Amino acid sequence: MIKFSDLKLDPKVLKAIEDAGYENPTPIQAGAIPPALEGRDVLGIAQTGTGKTASFTLPMITLLAKGRARARMPRSLVLCPTRELAAQVAENFDTYTKYHKLTKALLIGGVSFKEQDQLIDRGVDVLIATPGRLLDHFERGKLLLTGVQIMVVDEADRMLDMGFIPDIERIFSLTPFTRQTLFFSATMAPEIERITNTFLSAPERVEVARQSSASATITQGVVMFKGSRKDQEASEKRRLLRALIDNEGDKCRNAIIFCNRKTDVDIVAKSLTKYGYDAAPIHGDLEQSQRTRTLDGFRDGTLRFLVASDVAARGLDIPNVSHVFNFDVPSHAEDYVHRIGRTGRAGKLGTTIMLCTPRDDKNFADVERLLQTEIPRLANPLEGVITPASDDAAESGERSTSSRSRSSSSRSRGSRSRSGDKSAPKETTMSETVAADSPPSAPPEAAVAEAPRSEAAPRHDRSRDDRSREDRPREDRPREDRRNEPRADNRTDNRSDDRRDRTRGGQGRDQNRDNGPKVVGMGDHLPSFIALSFEERRTS
Repeated sequence: MIKFSDLKLDPKVLKAIEDAGYENPTPIQAGAIPPALEGRDVLGIAQTGTGKTASFTLPMITLLAKGRARARMPRSLVLCPTRELAAQVAENFDTYTKYHKLTKALLIGGVSFKEQDQLIDRGVDVLIATPGRLLDHFERGKLLLTGVQIMVVDEADRMLDMGFIPDIERIFSLTPFTRQTLFFSATMAPEIERITNTFLSAPERVEVARQSSASATITQGVVMFKGSRKDQEASEKRRLLRALIDNEGDKCRNAIIFCNRKTDVDIVAKSLTKYGYDAAPIHGDLEQSQRTRTLDGFRDGTLRFLVASDVAARGLDIPNVSHVFNFDVPSHAEDYVHRIGRTGRAGKLGTTIMLCTPRDDKNFADVERLLQTEIPRLANPLEGVITPASDDAAESGERSTSSRSRSSSSRSRGSRSRSGDKSAPKETTMSETVAADSPPSAPPEAAVAEAPRSEAAPRHDRSRDDRSREDRPREDRPREDRRNEPRADNRTDNRSDDRRDRTRGGQGRDQNRDNGPKVVGMGDHLPSFIALSFEERRTS
């Protein structure tokens, strides 16, 4: 059995490892540390939970023990896909640099730029960062990567999934060509292999397990589930999750529940909390301070259930996780390996259960094809059980049923009123209309006489307008009457006529004013030649 003392590590590093309680390295550590200490590039492929973080932190500390950092020029660089993984790597450095005076800086989102700039200005030996925040500091002129001696890319396949590969290629181009590169990943996609062939020089390939294989210490299972109705499938699925947790009993000390979507993470966490389960969500849309508090609570045991997206599926070292529940079948088969790798770590036993609906059959087949094994089918504990009224589905069903009953009762009342006496509603409506329209002093006979006309007559009664046309004020008369009658103010007409005559050069209506009676009804804009033709026809 190989021990850490056989790996030619720095004595101070060995003492820190002993204080941490470790004695024997894992296979990936035993295979990656010796070539890394020799200064060679390393390509490490191992399933999650096998100790890849210590595989590069321990040789880095040994190699960086001699030397001094300069301002804004870190001596080593560690790239991580998520903030949580970067923070975990920083904790590992704190543990293993216990007897060294190496400095480090953590560059992640959600933290003030000012504090990070102050750390960089002092000079750091180890810079741990996510690609986006690292490039932000570089573009602001606060960071130089020309002094990087050792570069580490952790969880490279996760970098590929999150779209960081262009950023990784740019960061590689900013570092010296003579750097040492340590590349670690749980899977080896074709794009990852292309990058390793481009930026690694004759790497030592260390592969301790078949790619994308699950740990033998993990007991797997899947429950094939189909909802009774499409609109109640989500609530019934949450109820099935609670039943599976209850069936595990005391064996389920704590658990991580993975969902594909962030919205489902929040919904499942609220549902578990509603039914008395100690649960909290974690996903990329939450503030970094809240994500840190949630992870710390789950690590120290104050939080039992962690409902997470894939932000917690890669690289997080949370000890003693007894169960992993896949509320959804992951869209990418490789994510299943990372999710279940949160349990059964460091040789401990773990259990993972997945819920599969008919729409997940294709993704589930991809998972079994990747694992090259069949996942055991588990019995549905709710098979044939009627959903109680207190369940989410029953509550939603009651709400929908009550709304349907109210709408049906309103329709039935309307049908009864239509099928009754048709004259009664009409008389009631007519009397109500008359009472509302007629003044209080009007006699009932007049109101009744006016009611049919007010309901059926058009808006303007021509006969009534004709009888009172001469007695009505000018502004209330029809427009055609007002247009044809002479204006009361002749001065206005004269002024307008003068203006028109001056505009037309003295010609127009005044030129033919003495040729006979004025043609009425054609308007003032009538040309003179048309008026002459009408006059000649009228005279003849």
